[in-house]
Amino acid sequence: MMNPLDFSNKTVWVTGAGRGIGLEVANQFAEQGAKVIGFDLAFDGGHYGFDCIVLDISDDRAVKQVVERVITKDPVLDVLVNGAGILRLGSLETTTLEDFQHCFNVNAGGPFLMIKHTMATFKRQRQGAIVTISSNAAKVPRQNMAAYCASKAALSALSHTAGLELAPYGVRCNVVCPGSTDTPMQRMLWSTDDAEANTIKGFPEQYKLGIPLGKIAQPSDIAQTVLFFASSMSNHITMQDVVADGGATLNA
Repeated sequence: MMNPLDFSNKTVWVTGAGRGIGLEVANQFAEQGAKVIGFDLAFDGGHYGFDCIVLDISDDRAVKQVVERVITKDPVLDVLVNGAGILRLGSLETTTLEDFQHCFNVNAGGPFLMIKHTMATFKRQRQGAIVTISSNAAKVPRQNMAAYCASKAALSALSHTAGLELAPYGVRCNVVCPGSTDTPMQRMLWSTDDAEANTIKGFPEQYKLGIPLGKIAQPSDIAQTVLFFASSMSNHITMQDVVADGGATLNA
């Protein structure tokens, strides 16, 4: 019986592969035999088990040039994972237009450009999967996260629209929405020793009810969901969101 998670002879692109969830996603695909190309603003110089390309995904010209160059060298793209993202905190009143636009440029604009410039390849192949990593913040409002929430909600809508346009070509587009996950971005928000425990417990005054499963997600938890959407196990699923947050958003 074939292993549906065997990605041998498959080419997988992952943005945001320099650290956090994106790095774990890239590593898991590589462990399953895929030829992985990771994209990020920077890589720390350590050893990576996949090819690394420095790229600002919010730069239209750069994305177009890099995609064309890579596709010319290797014309097959089986899986695109949009994993890059940034966080800007602040009340709506104090959030600058620059921060708001920067969130949109990276969180929604970057995936837009990656999908836009790879669509011809996916259409030509008439197969493939695009998995986009959004956030449970796309589903529920969060105080002091206006730019982030809005950009992630836009990202989900973008993915579903791409899925509708690519469905006639057999290409599936799905979204994974993590909650609190043990990544460098998450740890930036923790300033006390009990921050993780408090995140699990919740902040009722902020209308955050905590995590019913009683634990923070690990990057591997999110990566496994991404691999599911990229695999043949989900070959009749497209234009869907899965919230992987331990129940934090309940039925949102």
